[in-house]
Amino acid sequence: QVQLVESGGGLAQPGGSLRLSCAASGNIVRIYSMGWYRQPPGKQRELVADITSGGSTNYADSVKGRFTISRDNAKNTVNLQMNSLTPEDTAVYYCNADVLKANGPSRLNNYWGQGTQVTVSS
Repeated sequence: QVQLVESGGGLAQPGGSLRLSCAASGNIVRIYSMGWYRQPPGKQRELVADITSGGSTNYADSVKGRFTISRDNAKNTVNLQMNSLTPEDTAVYYCNADVLKANGPSRLNNYWGQGTQVTVSS
């Protein structure tokens, strides 16, 4: 089985920074796209940023210039550096990945982490 485990959430003041990390583990052959999504209170889950195995990135307009996504293919990790945080960034942040497993009836699957809370408040 494949697991994604997030860390690094918490409370930040407006204008502050937080760094989220996600580590994938399990019977992994290759990870294609990795990304971060968020779900603000009472709203739908939305894409924050994603990154291909080759390093191409994509950001939501609301975070461009403030957030930076990066990954380490050797360690199967993806990070999200969040700067200049605002209260509108308050949400549960989820890690997501397209993973090719070594075996099993369905080798290519999309996985989600359990989520980590980010709260931006003074």
